[in-house]
Formats: sequence, structure tokens, C-alpha cells
Amino acid sequence: MRNLKEKVSIIMPAYNEAGRIIRSIEETISTFKEFGCLWELIVIDDGSTDNTFELALRLSLQYPKDIIVKKNPYNLGKGRAIKKAFHYASGDYVVFLDADLDLHPNQIQTLFDIMRLDNADIVIGSKLHPNSIVNYPFLRRVMSYGYYLLVKLLFNLPCHDTQTGLKLFKACVLRDVFKRVLVKKFAFDLEVLVNAHHLGYCIAEAPIALATQRRYGRIGANSILTIILDTLAIFYRMHILNYYDRIDYYRRKNSKQEFRRMRR
Repeated sequence: MRNLKEKVSIIMPAYNEAGRIIRSIEETISTFKEFGCLWELIVIDDGSTDNTFELALRLSLQYPKDIIVKKNPYNLGKGRAIKKAFHYASGDYVVFLDADLDLHPNQIQTLFDIMRLDNADIVIGSKLHPNSIVNYPFLRRVMSYGYYLLVKLLFNLPCHDTQTGLKLFKACVLRDVFKRVLVKKFAFDLEVLVNAHHLGYCIAEAPIALATQRRYGRIGANSILTIILDTLAIFYRMHILNYYDRIDYYRRKNSKQEFRRMRR
């Protein structure tokens, strides 16, 4: 990555991160300056009720060419926020990086190394990788493993952990996949990876070092129910309705019709 000639867009979704957002942005800037590649940071505030947006915007004024800060009017969900941020991305590669600093941005180098070695289109950080170093509550470990078993049963993805907040994509993959994605919240990552795998893109996993910054997580009983229902809905759309394939069919059909109209 230190010899990378292409540009990297880092998308950082944030929700009520006033206590961490400045350090998160500064650590990301410092890391990419050390990498020495072309980069941009897109911070998307997903309707925070604290001053996350104001703090990020103030800091961005020091880096007007490198940092873009946007805000949703209210909390729309991480998936919706990332899709909105992607509209502003101009990089050849796109990194998803959570704003809480559970995962330090210097780990992005490892993802690029694995992408090159495995000739992968997507590399995702995984808490369940045998070389990962993780420090998070036992209950979250149980939930992560239980969700992995559910995802493995339903989709047989070539990965163990779809939910870790550090991922690397070739931008062309997201342009292809995002038009198919409907989930706005926690199962967004899964829907992206399920569709990418269905389209034949290569997914690889990377070890991570994770140190939880919060004493208590944000995922409660309602969130767990939501992610399970969304997961089942993705399975239903993929394997029962064949919804994702029909999207491609109708897009191709509409494109041909438009082409014919243009020729008249």
C-alpha cells in the first residue's frame, strides 16, 4: 500500500461519537500520511444527537481537499449512511472504517497485502480469524459465533465474520453491488457480501486487533431481532424470490429498450 498509485476513499460512519470522532479522524489522517498514498476521508454523521458533526466539520476545515463531512437529518442506519457517503467517493479502493477506534486504521495495510496476495476483490476484517487479537465481552463473542453459524447455514459464504467494521473493496465492486442492496441497518454488511459472492467476486479475510472502547455495546435485544429478521429477508430475496437476479434482468432489459429508443 505504501507504493500504491491509486486513490483510497475511507468511509467513516459515525453516530453520537463526539467523545471519539476527533481522535478517530486524526489517527486516520496520520496513518494515511505515513502510507504516502492518495486518499480522502468521508465522514458521514448518521443523525447524531450530540455534536459529532460539528466537531468533525471543524476539523475538516484544516484539510479541505482531503476530508468530506456530511450529515443525515436523522438516524437512517449504518447501511444507508455508507451508501450516501459512497456518492462522494472518488477512490479506486474504498475502506469502511468505524468511528469508535475499536479497530485502528493502521490495520488497513494488512487488508491491502491480503488483497494483493489472494488477488481478492474484497478483504474483510474478521474477529474469528485464528490470528486475530480481540478484546471484547464474552456475550458479544457468543453472539458473533452464533451469527456466523446462522450465516454459514443460510448462505455458505467463504468468510466467518461479516459484521466487523473494517473492510476493503475495489470501488468497482461497490458500484456493482450497491444497486442491489436494500438493508439500511445492521445486516447491510451481510447483504453486500452475499451479493458480491453471488456475482462471483473474491472475498478474503484478514486478522484484526480489536480493543473495545465502550464498556457496553450498542446492540440490544431489539437490534438483535432486527438483524435476524433482515438476515432471513436477505435469504428470502436471494433464494426464494430470486429478487437480486431479477434486478439485473430488468436493468438489462431497460438498458436495451433505452438503446433502441436512442437509435430511432
